[in-house]
Amino acid sequence: MKLLDLSLELARQFQKTYGRAPRWFVGAPGRVNVIGEHTDYNDGFVLPMAIERYAVMAADLAPASAPPAITIRDTQFNETATIDISKPVEKGQPKWSNYIRGVVAGFQQRGEKIPALDIAMISTVPLGGGLSSSAALEVCTATLLESVLGKKMDPVQKALLCQKAEHEFAGVPCGIMDQFISVMGRENHLLLLDCRSRKTELVPMSDPSVQLLIANTNVKHELGSGEYAKRRAQCEAAAKILGVSSLRDATGAALEEARDKMDPVVYRRARHVIGEIERTLHAAEGIRASNWPTVGQLMYASHASLRDDYEVSCDELDAIVEIAGNIGVKGGVWGCRMTGGGFGGCAVALVKTDAVDAVSKKIAADYKKKTGIEATIFVSRPASGATVIKS
Repeated sequence: MKLLDLSLELARQFQKTYGRAPRWFVGAPGRVNVIGEHTDYNDGFVLPMAIERYAVMAADLAPASAPPAITIRDTQFNETATIDISKPVEKGQPKWSNYIRGVVAGFQQRGEKIPALDIAMISTVPLGGGLSSSAALEVCTATLLESVLGKKMDPVQKALLCQKAEHEFAGVPCGIMDQFISVMGRENHLLLLDCRSRKTELVPMSDPSVQLLIANTNVKHELGSGEYAKRRAQCEAAAKILGVSSLRDATGAALEEARDKMDPVVYRRARHVIGEIERTLHAAEGIRASNWPTVGQLMYASHASLRDDYEVSCDELDAIVEIAGNIGVKGGVWGCRMTGGGFGGCAVALVKTDAVDAVSKKIAADYKKKTGIEATIFVSRPASGATVIKS
């Protein structure tokens, strides 16, 4: 559903809930990371793009007689959250409201006086698929508060405020990629983000002959929860042995020299990160030049490394990548890899535009045959970041 159609639907829902028309409309996208996985917390590079799936909010000032609170109606799940803004905002229920609470708290900490609001929201970013539905919600909230207050934040500060909300209110120690791309995405561009300097560079991807296909495995293995922290610790251990502040500063040659001093697992984790940083920079060059064979090979190499060295893939993700590989360039697939933290979620494939339908059907059919699970598949061009639809 296009952003405008979503807004019209949401306007109807707002009217139904609050008995009047909304004043503000804002949206913020989810994202897919084309390449650069588990490099963010190692000060490396990532190459995400905003997808054409959005969290959208419609809002108006609450009636003058209303208490000092923000009321949010989730029109998808028919749930309502109320946030007391008469004092510093705290965590609360329902669970999803913490992404919003964290952002409101961030604005309060900046000394902003937030008025009582009535909000209706909807999101087309799949939940739990590793496409950053949480960052879309945080950035959407921040964009709404900017509109309400009539103050535009510096984009980097805005992304960092949203990241802090995720750390402190959702308890997820995420890197900076998700919020940065949701704030700064641009149509027909990917975003090369240096996670150390926070410097961003737009990488044009305007070639109409390719699309990115996103296939959600519709599985999420519980194994993932504690493994993220474990991988971080292993990367820090490798950096310490190599005498660098982070694996960003390590080279493949230095890693090979120090191999005997490392636990084999720590060595493999470092080998993934060092290789992935390099692959990400090469992929950005390939995309700029529309060199799709090279980009495709880098995607496959990234997946193999995530599967074998970093061990964050799973049978279902491997199945999709294998199916894509079997379709091959002749069938319209340049490359494919898992995307996101791993242990389930989504794979992303670089596909020839004229083969999108055939590739989607083939992946869906073969994945169902192999796993018994229905995959959710959609395509996206690089989309715009946070958008004020009406203010």
